[in-house]
Amino acid sequence: MTEPLRATDFHKAAGAEDWRVVSDGACAFFATASLSQSARFVQAIAAIPGIENHAPDVDVRRAGVTVRLLTLHDDYFGVTTTDLEFARKISASALALGLRADPSAIQSMLIIPGAAAIADVMPFWEAVLGYKPRPDSPAEDLVDPNDRGPAFWFENMREPRPGAGGAIHIAVWIAPELAEARVAAALAAGGHIVRDFAPSWWTLADSAGNEADISTSEARD
Repeated sequence: MTEPLRATDFHKAAGAEDWRVVSDGACAFFATASLSQSARFVQAIAAIPGIENHAPDVDVRRAGVTVRLLTLHDDYFGVTTTDLEFARKISASALALGLRADPSAIQSMLIIPGAAAIADVMPFWEAVLGYKPRPDSPAEDLVDPNDRGPAFWFENMREPRPGAGGAIHIAVWIAPELAEARVAAALAAGGHIVRDFAPSWWTLADSAGNEADISTSEARD
């Protein structure tokens, strides 16, 4: 039976060492030496018994393959015991081909428009992007029906900018063990911290005031 899993429990599970939970599921990147080797790995994934009933999203490049596992129902968007089961099998297939995972290559992006009344602006973005409401959170999330573009999460702004204006910032999701180094690099590049919610996220801004979150799945359960 499929059961929801917290990100921390997924990361601690035996056989999940290759994987990191980010904003849009459990992901792993397996480096390859060529496009043909990447294609052979995808064929191996496709041959896993039962995979068609819980097909992962696969991004194929000449330097490697990124695999994403996610369970999406009308009332749930996240990782489950079924995702963990297939993560183990995919990692075993990679190992059989001599492929190694590189968790430092895992990254996803979330775009966050802010508004005083998000219900007033969501229809605009839905129309412009050709996106659809996420089934489990239709009042605040839009997703690409083709699973290609980054998701949009709409945030109520406590203090709208002058003229009741909104603002957009991005969230960059990475493996938890890489977050502090990424924050340090951003600070060294001229950024500054606006809000610190470590270890879940740090909001940073550049010298012009544009904001970005360095985000992880830690302490979000």
